[in-house]
Amino acid sequence: MLQTVAVILLEPVAVFELGVLTEIFGVDRTDDGVPAFDFRVCTEDPETPLASGTGTAVVASLPLSAADDADLVALPSAPLDRPPSDAVLRAVRSAHERGARLLSVCTGVFTLAHSGVLDGRRVATHWRHAAHLADSHPSVVVDADLLYHQDGPIVSSAGTAAGIDACLHLIRTAHGPAVANRIARRMVVPAHRRGDQRQFVDTPVGLGPDHNLQEVIDWIDDHLTDPLSITDLARVAGVSTRTLMRRFSTEVGVTPHGWLTQRRVARAQELLELNSWSIEEVAARSGFGSAPLLRHHFRRLMGVTPTEFRRQFAAEPWSAKVLG
Repeated sequence: MLQTVAVILLEPVAVFELGVLTEIFGVDRTDDGVPAFDFRVCTEDPETPLASGTGTAVVASLPLSAADDADLVALPSAPLDRPPSDAVLRAVRSAHERGARLLSVCTGVFTLAHSGVLDGRRVATHWRHAAHLADSHPSVVVDADLLYHQDGPIVSSAGTAAGIDACLHLIRTAHGPAVANRIARRMVVPAHRRGDQRQFVDTPVGLGPDHNLQEVIDWIDDHLTDPLSITDLARVAGVSTRTLMRRFSTEVGVTPHGWLTQRRVARAQELLELNSWSIEEVAARSGFGSAPLLRHHFRRLMGVTPTEFRRQFAAEPWSAKVLG
């Protein structure tokens, strides 16, 4: 279940990260088929303005106890020069011990690390702070290349937009891709970026003045059911297959074929949730062509079979209301 979301604010407040959490979990979108979330913003000293460091302040009206029964406890960016208070650390440990999900955005992962819940776990954070996190918390496995990462009940993410990706990942996991897609559409953001995509590009490789990688990516989405090859994609881009391979690997973090497979699995997710078609029909409509090929890639990327995925998400009561 993911219904009650508690955000714990620390000073200075990271306004963008708080805004991300508020936009995804705090906005009522029940008219669009999105489940209602009980969204709570809490702090150790409620009603006391918390400075943001940018000339603004935020007031949280709820105490830390508001997180005591939350399904998800979220931690926006935290200061790097000092640990949080004992009260905040106790709230984080308590949430972890009772099995709640934990989410950190950017340097919020430092609060998780100080609490001890990350020992032995792999995490993501902003690339600028990855070395500091690894040095100050050697028991934590820090991966500076990840946009976001889930290790058990804990999801950590890099800075800014990666927090959106992590939140949508949690929505997708708990409520299915259709709900995540509705939220993303309302926010006008990509519905799904894989967590293992790279955070930044060291040396961009140009496709040329008249071509943009996004155009190729969009074209793939429009032709998922076609028998596409790397040669077809290079022809669309107007470059050699070698250049296209290098560009995808550098900027997206996967090969063109890997990206195509991910998008076909994403299409299959939507079809499985929203239709009662056979697995063979879903395979055809998502571009895999055969049920065995769909099952192979779906299980490899999602960890479950298409049938198990449909059983988990197609029977949600709010889905029936939307589709009916």
